[in-house]
Amino acid sequence: MHKSSLHLNHLIAAAALMAVLSGPVHADAVRAEVGRPLQQASELLKAGKGREALAKVREAEAVSGLTPAEALTVNRMKAAAAQRAGDNAAAIAALEAIYPRTSGTEQNQIAEQLASAHAQGKNNAAAADWLKKAQAGGYSSATTKQLQAYLQGASGDYNAIAKDTAAAVAAAEEAGRKPAEDDLLRLADAQLRTGNNAGNVATLEKLATYYPKKDYIKAYLARLQRKPGFSERFALDVMRLKLNQGLITKADEYFEMAQLALQADQPAEAKSVMERGYAAKVLGVGAEADRHKRLMELADKKMAEGGKSLQAGLDEAQAAKDGNQLAKIAIGLIGLNKLDTGIPLLEKAIAMGGLKRPDDAKLRLGLAQLKAGQKAKAAQTLKGVGGKEGAAEVARLWAQVG
Repeated sequence: MHKSSLHLNHLIAAAALMAVLSGPVHADAVRAEVGRPLQQASELLKAGKGREALAKVREAEAVSGLTPAEALTVNRMKAAAAQRAGDNAAAIAALEAIYPRTSGTEQNQIAEQLASAHAQGKNNAAAADWLKKAQAGGYSSATTKQLQAYLQGASGDYNAIAKDTAAAVAAAEEAGRKPAEDDLLRLADAQLRTGNNAGNVATLEKLATYYPKKDYIKAYLARLQRKPGFSERFALDVMRLKLNQGLITKADEYFEMAQLALQADQPAEAKSVMERGYAAKVLGVGAEADRHKRLMELADKKMAEGGKSLQAGLDEAQAAKDGNQLAKIAIGLIGLNKLDTGIPLLEKAIAMGGLKRPDDAKLRLGLAQLKAGQKAKAAQTLKGVGGKEGAAEVARLWAQVG
């Protein structure tokens, strides 16, 4: 799941030269014998012919008595042509000649180009020095950030990567923007490498929430259950999310989920899970076929028996001082697919108060509302789920994928 640092070739490609480097040559800036080959070089560059363009630049460079203005123009075109031709040494020489002749943003951009070129040549120390110069005046671009991440990764300084990338993610969120996917991937990788497991889980959650791709959700759910403080009573909820994402495919996974659903007084869900396993042709076959059949029969039995026992205690539960017993009955009715009855009763139980685990009840209500197709209500309910044992994390992800 982890994405490696950006390849250097991609960095260099992203660090395109300013348009002025390959722009037209003005006749009044240089003599004709200098300007003519430079203009030809410019046309060749536009056609993507870097080697030929560099040869033309060298014709202009060979003219005797170049003025400072002519030398600057030649070096600008030489830098562009050399980079296009893949002549890194020539590009560096030209850019270093240009740098002291420029100022402000343009000088910072030249420094950035030099950092890219030195990184291309595997001279990371020089690349880092030029990158610092580019950033010294507050200059920042997508390329400088990518170069910084590359250089930090090359040096193995994952603490620095984590610090800088976390700041970028926080800044995006504070500004009401979605953090960049690459930043989240880079941060998750750095946190894992530095042993920041809690931070890694939090970043994986952001990835699963902002970019709900199956691989990200799979990675997050795998880490979530190992998060300190995460309660085992939410194991079924994790499996529900896995099932929703098509991540349950094996017989033992279907069987375990059905068992957990029965233990949670959700026999209709247990039967539905078993039926999916049978439809996938992984249950009801092989040496465990009889065991699968017995569990399906148990789910049917629980469904037949459940309604009577739940109804028997309903009046007493509604007259109680708190909503605990009513919540249990409501969740049981929801587990029998009696959503029209169970949902209003669970809402009433929450309103009665005094619940031992109010966030659990809100989570159950939100999931029941999702099941009933009440998406707007479910979103509002799930948004209000808190707690530190797993309910909040499960609710946030369901709010995204439900």
